[in-house]
Amino acid sequence: MDQKLTLSELNKQIGEVLESAFPKGVWVVGEISELKENRNGHCYLELIERQGNEIIARSRATIWSYTYRMLKPYFETTTHQFFTSGIKILVQVSVEFHSAFGLSLNIKDIDPVYTVGDMAMQRREIVERLKTEGVFEMNKELQLPFVPQKIAVISSATAAGYQDFINQLENNKQGFRFYTKLFQATMQGTETVPSIMAALERIFQHEDFFDAVVIIRGGGATADLSSFDNYDLAYFVTQFPLPVITGIGHEKDDTIVDLVAHTRLKTPTAVAEFFIAGVAHYYDRLLELESEIVRLTRETLEEKQTTLERIAVALNQSVTRFIGDRQVELTRSGNQLHRMVGQFTFKKEHRLGKTKHQLKSSVLLWFSFHENQIGNKRIAIKHAVDDSLLKKDSALNHFKDQLCAKAERRLLKERERIHYNENTARLIDPVNVLKRGYSITFSNGKLIKTAGQLNVNDELETRFATGKVKSKITKTDSNDS
Repeated sequence: MDQKLTLSELNKQIGEVLESAFPKGVWVVGEISELKENRNGHCYLELIERQGNEIIARSRATIWSYTYRMLKPYFETTTHQFFTSGIKILVQVSVEFHSAFGLSLNIKDIDPVYTVGDMAMQRREIVERLKTEGVFEMNKELQLPFVPQKIAVISSATAAGYQDFINQLENNKQGFRFYTKLFQATMQGTETVPSIMAALERIFQHEDFFDAVVIIRGGGATADLSSFDNYDLAYFVTQFPLPVITGIGHEKDDTIVDLVAHTRLKTPTAVAEFFIAGVAHYYDRLLELESEIVRLTRETLEEKQTTLERIAVALNQSVTRFIGDRQVELTRSGNQLHRMVGQFTFKKEHRLGKTKHQLKSSVLLWFSFHENQIGNKRIAIKHAVDDSLLKKDSALNHFKDQLCAKAERRLLKERERIHYNENTARLIDPVNVLKRGYSITFSNGKLIKTAGQLNVNDELETRFATGKVKSKITKTDSNDS
């Protein structure tokens, strides 16, 4: 407790110890967590060291303007990477301790080769991680529609690449029409990853509407593309439910987003040509199919026409034979009926004449038999006999009249029955049946009597009194009730 130091004295002693411990510059590996440039051109950084996700070391660092003007372009032209936060660097520093500001590292030199190697290693690690997780090929496995015409575009509205893409789509020589919707995003710098992921989130809300997603940007420095080697962005693309097509505008290396996307193309114009070519191929295929359908249809129609003509001829012959056979049968039946009616009438008339003759003969025999018996009494009973004869004659006439009336009534009934049979024969004549509105229906040359004989798509021919029609079954109901 004898020695007492002020804070400034303590800090001065610490500074002297550090200066003696690190008399020359040392090379230090660290990750830039923060970087700021002031208006004087000085660069102020915070360097950190991570162990997993935990920061285990932290220190302030400074690059004075005269050094920063040389180190920054040297680093960026060598690594093709912006000198910005989030990258690992190998720098030569001098350890300084200011009594008012504490410990600080003064950066005097930088080794860009270390950063290039670290970036390549990180890139390989990201690719291997995506493959290990089994998601590297997921977006490639999605089915791109045959004719993708509704396209969600992620780009900057002012980017030349976006304008080239739209002009190429809208002015294609085939006149194909595409619907595009721009989802604006920052395409370079630290905001690139969250901006593109936010755009994908907005597109996801309308995934059922769009056919594909396009991520495009114009050409630029390779350093501008570091954001597209980000694990989170690449993973998001692998999980997206729509095919992702990239046209990030560089020719040399593929970014990780290019590698996991469904289709990678060099430029925005190439992406537009990809969609146009896809629609053109589909259109050409449609024209080929149209020609093939027309040819097959024409051949089928000609074949069916020939078949129908052959069926029509056969059906006409069958119907003609059928009608002829029915007419012969009806004529035969009519003649037979006429003969039967004539025979019946003749028999009745013959029987009636025979009965009349028998009656007359019986009367004559009766008179002859009793003539002798009444001869002696003839005079006496002449008047009585005359009266009796008158009565008998009257009765006989009455009986004769009744018999004639019955015979006439019987003949009238027979004539009426003959006339009825003639009318019936005339009514069932197929020609007259057809004239009354009825028709005869055939299928495959067979007479159709019930719905149960038919099936859907069977072809029918219906014959009327004048003409015939052809039809096709679309529905059947075999319920006779």
